[in-house]
Formats: sequence, structure tokens, C-alpha cells
Amino acid sequence: MRKAFSSEGRVRLTPYGTPTTALALVLFLAGLAACGGNSVKGAPPQQDPAVPVKIQVAQSVPISDTTEYVATLKSRDAAVIMPQVEGQIRDIYVHSGDRVSPGHVLMQIDPTKQQATVNSQEHGRTAQEANLAYAQQQYNRISALAAAGVVSRQDLDQAKSALDTAQAQLKSLDAQVQEQQVQLHYYRVTAPSTGIIGDVPVHVGDRVTTTTTLTSVDKPGSLEAYVYIPVERSPQLKMNMPVQIVDGSGQVLADSRIAFISPQVDNTTQTVLIKSRIANNEDRLRNLQFIRARVIWGTHLGPVVPVVAVSRVGGQYFAFVAEDQNGKLVAHQKPLRLGEMNGNDYVVLDGIKPGDKIIVSGIQFLVDGATVSPQG
Repeated sequence: MRKAFSSEGRVRLTPYGTPTTALALVLFLAGLAACGGNSVKGAPPQQDPAVPVKIQVAQSVPISDTTEYVATLKSRDAAVIMPQVEGQIRDIYVHSGDRVSPGHVLMQIDPTKQQATVNSQEHGRTAQEANLAYAQQQYNRISALAAAGVVSRQDLDQAKSALDTAQAQLKSLDAQVQEQQVQLHYYRVTAPSTGIIGDVPVHVGDRVTTTTTLTSVDKPGSLEAYVYIPVERSPQLKMNMPVQIVDGSGQVLADSRIAFISPQVDNTTQTVLIKSRIANNEDRLRNLQFIRARVIWGTHLGPVVPVVAVSRVGGQYFAFVAEDQNGKLVAHQKPLRLGEMNGNDYVVLDGIKPGDKIIVSGIQFLVDGATVSPQG
């Protein structure tokens, strides 16, 4: 049953059930599409717009050849206080952090036993002084008799020998008494120099020996950095070579130079010890502190790349370089081998050479081979 538009406006159907007006419309649109397709096919393809970027030309700058090592700071004026005698601590006169001067009394070890020894030695010296006085009288008397011919020469020699022996014994006792008195002074522990008292690990009543650590006295100021260099690089070490003390962020805390190079290699670590002196005027560094020491082996000219221009993919660093290609600037991704940071730049060991046009902005919109347009 076919329907068609009647004079009354009703729809008539084709044999396939399609309205005649809809079929005409479909054919008309198909014709337009065919014509349009031919015109688009004949037109030149549109080009992708250039990505606006900023470009910076790579320059050769002086670059320091450096290596960082873990160093230990040691005070050149720090003293570990140990007793020179054994005994029991009777008094402690200082606290940690106190400032002391040379001769300041730090602790008192009980000197009772030593004082008794000194007293005994002094009594023995007094007795010997009496013996010497008697020997002197005997010698004077026999000398007078010998001059008168009353006694023999042998008696005179015996008197002289007894006098010499008494004098020698008195000198020996004097030395012993002096030694014991010096020993008695060691029971009073004093500061050897000006400084700050460190930890005090002992207490009143503790028995100490000559190997017991009582405290420490640290003088603020000069420090030495102990740096251990692998033996493979030891031939490059030279006196007065620059050394920088840096913090965790790479900020330089102090500048120094090598003042000592050990002539021996540490058999355990196969390293060579070097020392550099540091002026710690602001007390930012501490004795026995672990710190990073940057040894500057020399300088050379080389290219650098800004940090913002570097991307990392799968552990590999890349940067985009703009190159001329058929009269256009095209971005090419270059793999990089980087060195240390130099300010806000990476030192480039391989991948970029001086004169290359490095893309420093808009790299997130770039792919390899994209056309770029320099801005600014």
C-alpha cells in the first residue's frame, strides 16, 4: 500500500514505506555532501598552530668540578678531662654549659689518703734533717781533732762519709715530699683553658680512675673538618685546595682550604685523611658534628640548563631544544646526562652544547617534532 500527498494534504507512502518528501531531502543532502567532499579533498590540509614558548641559548660558564663527602668536625681547642689519680669524687663545682677560665676548679677528689702520705713523708724529712745536723756536728768535731793530730785520717773520712750520706738522704726525702705534694694537687681537677663545660657524666660519690671521663671543656671558635678521600682520587689532592662546608640544601656554611694531607692510607677504608680549618665565628657548627664537605678539584667551561627546562621520564632526564627545520623552529627532545646543581641550573655533562636553543617554558604542551614560536 503506497501513500502520497493528496490534495487534502495527507501523506502517501512509497512501495518501501518512505515518505516522498523525506527521500527527496536525503538525496539533496547526499548531493551536497558529495560536492563538499570534493571541494575539501582538493583544498590544502590545515597546519597545526605553533606552540608559543620561551627560548634560552645555552652558554658556556665556569663550572666547578666538585665532590661531596661526609666530614666530621673536631674542635682544635677541645679538652677531654680525665683524672690523673684514683679516688672518690667529693665535690662537683660546675654544670654543663658553664663557661670557665684556666685554673677554674671543676671537681674535688677525696685527698685524705694522699694527704696522709704527704704528712708521713714530711715527718720523715724532719727526722732526716736531725740526722744531718748530728752528722754535721760529728764531722766538725772530728775535723778539729784531726787538725790537732788527735784522731786518724780514717776517722775523719768516716765522719765525712756519714755527713754526705745524711745530706743525700735528705735530698731524696725532699724530692719524695715534693712528688707527693704535686700528686696531692691532682685531686683538685681544674680547667686547662677557657671554654664551655660539656656533659658531666659522673656524680658525687663515684669512684674514678685515670681512664674515667669527667667532662670536657670546649673552646668556641676554630674547628677542623676531617674528610676521608677515596685513595683513587688521592693523587689529585693538593695543599690549599678549596673545600666548602655545606648544609643539606647545598648552602655554603664556611669556606676553607686543605691544611693537611695524610701520608698514609687507612687500611680498613682505603681512604686518605685530609683536614681543613674552619673559622666558626657564629657558632653555627658544633664539635663532633657530621657535615657535608665539598672538595673543589678545579674549574672548567661547560653548558648549563635551567632546572625548569628539565623533565624526567623513567629515570632519564630530557630537555627540548628548538632547531631550524625548513624555515621553522621545531622542538626536539634531547636526553641529558647531568652533573651537580649550579645555582638554579643543572650542569650538563652530555646532550646539550653551547649555542643550542633550549626551550624553558611551555614544555608541558610539547611533543617531539612540534612547531614552536619564540615569545618574549
